Amino acid sequence: MPQKGSNLDSVYSSPPRRVVPAQQSRPGDSSTHNNGSGALGSAGPDQGYAYKLVDHFRDRLNTGNVETKDAIAGCVAIAMKRASLFGRAPVSHDLEAAFRCFGFLSSDASAELLQRRESLFREVANHHHYTELRELVDTVSDDFLRKSHSEIESECSADPNAPFSPKNN
Repeated sequence: MPQKGSNLDSVYSSPPRRVVPAQQSRPGDSSTHNNGSGALGSAGPDQGYAYKLVDHFRDRLNTGNVETKDAIAGCVAIAMKRASLFGRAPVSHDLEAAFRCFGFLSSDASAELLQRRESLFREVANHHHYTELRELVDTVSDDFLRKSHSEIESECSADPNAPFSPKNN
């Protein structure tokens, strides 16, 4: 048993500071970073939490001719985008905003919106259709997603084209 005051009292000591910066030296290390092209989305903390929040919306969704799994996958991705724009994890307002953009929370969506969402949401829940999912997410403008929850709700009610980027209208 060590005596008090001896060097053996210490159980852990941190390693010395590394003088040389870390470098990519293994074959699996990526030397490129996301260049902001949008193909990889926007990173945010704990984005998977949005899938847990979906349970609060399932019984309220009016998906029409869109498969429920596709509506959920597409809107969860949009909710994750909105949350990442604010640098936080998704909350229920992010999901509600995403579902409202495409009229999934109302029973009186316009024919134009129904047609738009049928073409955009086709098979986006399938992992082989990541490109289509990214295209869907990119149809909703960042500026629109940065608006408050009440602004999104009122603008979607007034104009079904409000959420969409001008280049995609």
